Amino acid sequence: MKKYFAELVGTFVLVFGGVGSAVLAGTHIGYMGVAFAFGLSLLAMVYTIGPISGCHINPAVTFGVLLTRKIGVKDATMYVIAQVLGAIVAAWFVLAIARGIPGGYIASVGGLGANGYGMHSPGLYGMHAAFHAEIILTMFLVLTVLGATDIKAPVGFAGVAIGLVLTLIHLVSIPITNTSVNPARSIGPALFVGGWAIHQLWLFIVAPLIGAAIAAGIYAVIRTPDEKITTRQAERALGSQQQERGKHTA
Repeated sequence: MKKYFAELVGTFVLVFGGVGSAVLAGTHIGYMGVAFAFGLSLLAMVYTIGPISGCHINPAVTFGVLLTRKIGVKDATMYVIAQVLGAIVAAWFVLAIARGIPGGYIASVGGLGANGYGMHSPGLYGMHAAFHAEIILTMFLVLTVLGATDIKAPVGFAGVAIGLVLTLIHLVSIPITNTSVNPARSIGPALFVGGWAIHQLWLFIVAPLIGAAIAAGIYAVIRTPDEKITTRQAERALGSQQQERGKHTA
């Protein structure tokens, strides 16, 4: 249960830090500030809960890891449930704080950082543009996660790579969709906004999962296979070591 709870907490931090920055401080820090809020939140969580759960905090990442057979179906399912719960709780807290301003805050009017396309896109981008952007940018994220956390990757730098790529992703796509690349991040605010946010939510679930599947496929092609030693090779190596030891003893 510790790793599931870690995923819940990690997703809470990501959504509260990212969506909170957009809703509570967006007019002061702009798109770049929001992008760095998401990236820094993820970077911090990689080093905080990474040793416990692997720090997926994103159903698309979990799906990509599942496709590469680095996690089982049971754990993947529980991860996704924990991630969605963490995102919902975070969105609730952001809304509760936002309501503290004079005149209050109405989620269906203010948007609560929900993802959208068409009239609900910051730049008025259409559905097809939003769909393609979410697929491509989720592929960037999941491919980076798979590569940076591989056993052959430099130790200790995964958080930096993953945090920076999420920052890059937001710099590109905030004007397009408010940036999802994470179904849990989209579900949380959408439940409180309702209406159009629920109606458009499908895109921010389907597109990231497609992007994750593409990333898993690409990584399977480009990854260098682990070297495997047969039993006979191991026996020969052991025999050679024993002979060397015998020579030194003599």
